[in-house]
Amino acid sequence: MGSALPDILAAHLSVLFCGINPGMAAAATGQHFAGRGNRFWHVLHLAGFTPDEILPAQDRTILDYGFGLTTVVERPTARADQLSVQDFMASAAHFEQKIRRYSPGFIAFLGKAAYSALTGQREIAWGPQPADFGGSPAWVLPNPSGRNRAFTIDQLVAAYRQLYLAACPNPDRV
Repeated sequence: MGSALPDILAAHLSVLFCGINPGMAAAATGQHFAGRGNRFWHVLHLAGFTPDEILPAQDRTILDYGFGLTTVVERPTARADQLSVQDFMASAAHFEQKIRRYSPGFIAFLGKAAYSALTGQREIAWGPQPADFGGSPAWVLPNPSGRNRAFTIDQLVAAYRQLYLAACPNPDRV
C-alpha cells in the first residue's frame, strides 16, 4: 500500500509539523493523526495553536491557522519502529526539497527518530535544534502517538507550547 495521506502544505507556514510516517488509521482514512489514541490534535489545541480542537476529518483546516502537516516517510506502518534506516534514506532528498520549497518558519519533527535518521545525529535534545533543516529552523517535539506513554498530556502541551511561543510571538492571533 502506498501513502494515502496527502501533505497539507502551503508556502511560508509558521510551522510545518512533521510526523515520522503515516499510521495505518491515518493512511486508511487519508486524515492526519486519525488513530484513536493519538493525542496530536488535543495537544495542539491545549498548547495554543488552534482555538478549538480539530478533528482528524477536518485536518485541512490547520492551514487556516498558518500550520501544515507532512511526514518524512510516506510508507504507512502500524508502528514507527517498523521503518528501517533505508526507508529514511530513500525519503531524505525529496523531504529536504519539500522543506526548501515551502520554506516554513519552523519544521517541527514529532519525535527524535526521523530527525536523527535524516541528520545522522544520535544525541538530540528536545526543542530548538542548533542547525536548520532544509533552510528552516528545526524543532524536535515529543511524538504525540498514544503508543508514546513516556510523556503525559501536560508534558506534551508544555513542549508544544514552547514552539508555539517561538513561532507565534503574538499569541492573540489564534
